Amino acid sequence: MSLSVTFWGCNSLKKVEDGELLLIENTIYVDGEKVNDEPIENLIAQKPNTNLLGYPLRLNLYNLAKDDPDSLYRDWLHRKEKREKRLNNLLSKKQVNRLGQSFMVKGFSEFLKRVGEPPVIIDTTRTKKSIGLLEAYYGSKGYFNNSASYEITEIKERKGTIDYNVTLGKPYFVDSLTRKITSRELDSIYIENNDESFVKEGKQFDLSDFSNERSRLTSVFRNSGVYDFQESSITYDIVRDTALLAEDQNMDVRLNISRAQSDEDTVSTRKPYTVHKFKKINIYADYDVTADNTSLDSLQHENYTIFYDDKLQYKPDALTDAVFLEQDSIYRELDKIRTYRQIGNLNTFKYPNILIAEEVGQSDLIADVYLSPRPKYSLELDFDVTHSNIQRVGTSFGTSVITRNVFGGAETLSISARGAIGILSNAGPTDGDFTSELGGDINLTFPRIWFPINTEKVIPYYMLPQTRLSVGTNFQNNIGLDRQSLNTVLSYKWSPTDFLTNNIELINIEFVRNTDINDFFNVYNNTYDRLNEVASQDVFLNNVQLDTLYNENDNLTIPDGTNGFIDAILNDGIGQSSDDISIVRSIRERQTRLTENNLIFTSNYTYTKNNKQGINDLAFYQFRFKVESAGNLLSLATNVIDFEKNDNDQSLVFGVPFSQYLKTEFDYIKHWQTSRTDVLAFRSFVGLAVPYGNSNSIPFVRSYFAGGSNDNRAWNAYELGPGSTSNLNDFNEANLKVALNLEFRFPIFGDFKGALFADAGNIWNVFDSEDNPDAIFTGFDSLGDMALGSGFGLRYDFTYFVFRLDMGFKTYNPAEEPSKRWFRDYNFRNAVFNVGINYPF
Repeated sequence: MSLSVTFWGCNSLKKVEDGELLLIENTIYVDGEKVNDEPIENLIAQKPNTNLLGYPLRLNLYNLAKDDPDSLYRDWLHRKEKREKRLNNLLSKKQVNRLGQSFMVKGFSEFLKRVGEPPVIIDTTRTKKSIGLLEAYYGSKGYFNNSASYEITEIKERKGTIDYNVTLGKPYFVDSLTRKITSRELDSIYIENNDESFVKEGKQFDLSDFSNERSRLTSVFRNSGVYDFQESSITYDIVRDTALLAEDQNMDVRLNISRAQSDEDTVSTRKPYTVHKFKKINIYADYDVTADNTSLDSLQHENYTIFYDDKLQYKPDALTDAVFLEQDSIYRELDKIRTYRQIGNLNTFKYPNILIAEEVGQSDLIADVYLSPRPKYSLELDFDVTHSNIQRVGTSFGTSVITRNVFGGAETLSISARGAIGILSNAGPTDGDFTSELGGDINLTFPRIWFPINTEKVIPYYMLPQTRLSVGTNFQNNIGLDRQSLNTVLSYKWSPTDFLTNNIELINIEFVRNTDINDFFNVYNNTYDRLNEVASQDVFLNNVQLDTLYNENDNLTIPDGTNGFIDAILNDGIGQSSDDISIVRSIRERQTRLTENNLIFTSNYTYTKNNKQGINDLAFYQFRFKVESAGNLLSLATNVIDFEKNDNDQSLVFGVPFSQYLKTEFDYIKHWQTSRTDVLAFRSFVGLAVPYGNSNSIPFVRSYFAGGSNDNRAWNAYELGPGSTSNLNDFNEANLKVALNLEFRFPIFGDFKGALFADAGNIWNVFDSEDNPDAIFTGFDSLGDMALGSGFGLRYDFTYFVFRLDMGFKTYNPAEEPSKRWFRDYNFRNAVFNVGINYPF
């Protein structure tokens, strides 16, 4: 341990000269109390070298670089008398010189300097700059008489720290607030909206309050008819004698609002701001910036004038419903923004241009909305590298033919085909096999709520309403039993704000057909092994009635032997042990459930809310709630329609039992930015699906699983649970899931990132036909079966996506005996590697 510490210390000082100090730590004290607020720490101009979990990795990489690699090469070249001569016999003189410029000689040192970080040497010039920034910052908070100083301490040879000491003094307060507003109309607007002011009497002076108030008033005026209001028209004055401020911390502040003088204005001609209304609104439906637009035809529709070329290709309502500027209404900036958003939601026009100007000689406004149509037909091609909990890696490709403005109401029709191939992850029983998928969809999107009842008052157009009607099919090969699915969806989506989205799937019908049911015991190897273990007992091997069910190795054949043995045990009464009968019955129930076709007729609602301001926002939250109901309409239909029933008394629709269940999910994600570059990410998920009525269990495609690259990374997908069972099946799934994830993300160097994570969770059966007590959730005591995985990961940021490699260790394994659950397999030999694209949450 002492050796490593010595190496660390010596290496970090390798390029620190005598008389210099390597900056180890900055500490800020305000009135004697230590301050750790990041905004204040960011004021310090000089910061210590970055570290990776306390180790200055980038500094030490930089120190490994040679200062003069050319001289080292020359020393090596001339160290032996005949070395240069021998090289010149093999290479030309120019090539010998280039050898010194090679990557191994010089390039490697340049690489180390590029990814590394030079030592941060204490520079008093930059320290004094930090003092000025601290004084300016606290001055902006009302401490006008604050003072700051610094103290440099050498803690070890050539290592030092800096203490910044700030003395605040007494703060200043806004004692009175008066105003001088040259426009009477603006003065009235100000009075009506003054309650939400950031600047208030009796409040401590804070420069950010004045900045926020200027922005607030600008928004208020621009949304109250003053279309040309400028923020620069707002100023503040301290109207008291500044000589008195040294003794009195109360300030008299005056708000000034007047139109800024332009180059053409004089004092006598400058007009005050006034409220404007729209006199006319023009919509140019076929605007071409390169063409002559003066000879366009026009029509009048609901106080809008629509200009078009030759023939109007759109229903007038489709255009006017997207424009929120109204004749005889005052100008509102919000209406302009909503118009931009809704026109974009039409997916028919390029980015629009809205010009607003005063009518000549009057104060009324004329708005011109210029719309440039996108091509009616377009072809899109797509190619992606994919990763999922089923596929270790895969590629997908697709093509779509898009038709815009199908019926004249800005509808969009998309006909697409897709295909994919991939390699199964370790979760599958046929590890290493290729998978394939082929599918197609027809999507018709309406930029409005398509419903028999008018919903505009409840969901106005500024909420970007959309209706989607979709029909699709999909074929999967080598995933489970291979399956074909048909899907039809009628959904509605709208967003009241940029941070809130509602989605209703009024109709979601999915028919799933398993195409290779005779391959069940080849695919689900664990289930076959359990059945074969029962059948390998002497009492069955010596039974002549069962001879034809075995092969030459006394293993059950597939499918005749397996199916015949199950029938013999359950129907012919051959089995003697109740445990054997219970195991075989459980296997038959699982076989029936996973091989039968599914008809899933659902309706669901999803509510999503987040406060993320953009892709660079590292501190945000996201909440998603979903509730889904399946089979209720078909269940009601059984009261009037005499559906056919199977042996389990389930009603059949087209020969398939329809699923009936209620499902709900809560998903919460929170990111904290712990420093300028570090993020702590948290995710919690709870999902429950309860079968009832026509179903005893949840369809496999709608059930939950645990493990995998986006879940608990110490287990492969489908490997964890249910409960404390130990990988009972090849694809373990259940109808209750709880998951908690915590991940600390930090930079390493360049585009390489690192992460430390802990994943907790499991799946359980509840309220269904499962009878294994180890798999059933019985109450809060069952939370003791929450598995815990921990580990670390590497990421490389390609800007458009992040490639991720995580290594997970089983920290607490509920499948082990209670005394052996902690750290039983916590080693590299039992580690689980997960490859992923982008962050897991």
